Amino acid sequence: MPLALPQTVPSAVTDGARRPRRALLGACLAHVLHDGYTDLLYVLLPVWQAQFGLSYAGLALMRCFYYGTMGGLQVPADRLAAGLTNRAALALSTLIAAAGFLIMGLTDSLFGLCAGLVLSGVGSSLQHPRASLLVSEAYGADARGPLGIYNFAGDLGKAVFPVAVALLLGVIAWRPIAGLMALVGLVAAAALLPIVPRGRPPRAAAATAGGASRGDRSGFRLLLAIGALDTATRMGYLLFLPFLIHAKGGAQTAVGVSLALIFSGGALGKACCGWLGERFGVVPSVVATETATALLMVATLALPLGPCFLLLPVLGLVLNGTSSVLYGTVPELAPAGGAGRAFALFYTAVIGSGGLAPIAYGVLGDRLGENTGVAAAALTALATVPLVLGLRTRLGEGTVRHRHRELPVLTDDRG
Repeated sequence: MPLALPQTVPSAVTDGARRPRRALLGACLAHVLHDGYTDLLYVLLPVWQAQFGLSYAGLALMRCFYYGTMGGLQVPADRLAAGLTNRAALALSTLIAAAGFLIMGLTDSLFGLCAGLVLSGVGSSLQHPRASLLVSEAYGADARGPLGIYNFAGDLGKAVFPVAVALLLGVIAWRPIAGLMALVGLVAAAALLPIVPRGRPPRAAAATAGGASRGDRSGFRLLLAIGALDTATRMGYLLFLPFLIHAKGGAQTAVGVSLALIFSGGALGKACCGWLGERFGVVPSVVATETATALLMVATLALPLGPCFLLLPVLGLVLNGTSSVLYGTVPELAPAGGAGRAFALFYTAVIGSGGLAPIAYGVLGDRLGENTGVAAAALTALATVPLVLGLRTRLGEGTVRHRHRELPVLTDDRG
């Protein structure tokens, strides 16, 4: 009998360890697909412009049908799906997003294309809050590291899907490609069902993950403004990047490669800039990344295609890396009530900005040209600097406490 005990305990421990890992794997799979869906649209913008005779502002509006819907419905969609488990919610959101791409692939009209974009955006609106909640509930107070992996997974989708679509455009038309993307989404939705654990972990774990909030409402509002401007900078530049590459003599395949380079650099930036924020503080890190973003954007305007390609991964590193620093700051400044709602509000602010801001950049590009649009995005990056300096008094001591609080947890996990 005593010999049976060591066999039972490891089995229970293994099962307990697998459940969080499966939750993280499912969240990452959903994030790869939905972020891939979001950013492959950039490759299709020039195709839609040629087919439907759209202006820059019209293209930005098309983008807004997906991106704005996804951002504006983050909180409402999460509330409507409150009765669903995270497993069911993620599978349903992926299925709806895939159905939107199926409509895009079957329609011949601009109206049908817009309807598909809206439906796909509705599906993707549920992914961010529920996948973040899934990881937070699975890991509790130790969720910071797994949430970083979840964010990195989204950048993998951003790097893979655009270049895959760009390569496919050299062989087949865009509508069959949209149908193929719908098929990928259906497969992902089916795969989520066996991967994500059944049931709902105890809510206490999620509460523990968000229990370290400093309750600074004014600081949190300032953080929302910084996040919105940072996202506006990124989306404004990405709106003009395909046309910037074409103006330098690049073909459609070069557009896909440029997006893959900048998104790959962005994936690395999330890890590197998170480390910078941990070591040197939020304020110095964000000031450095936003200033470098503005300078590198201007440099890509002046350089020919080859050197521009070399700069794009570095630009992606700072362009995307800032968001990692800001995202990690949400729990510290979250108003009373926990980090869960704060994350939903932060996603709403940044995604809404990403959907609406490119329309203003598009109008500017129509009137003054794409170079002026890129310069305006660079100025937006610089506009975040004085706002970030306003967080110094709120985060100067908090960042140090945060480092000393979190590092022992990471050490224990590794040990």
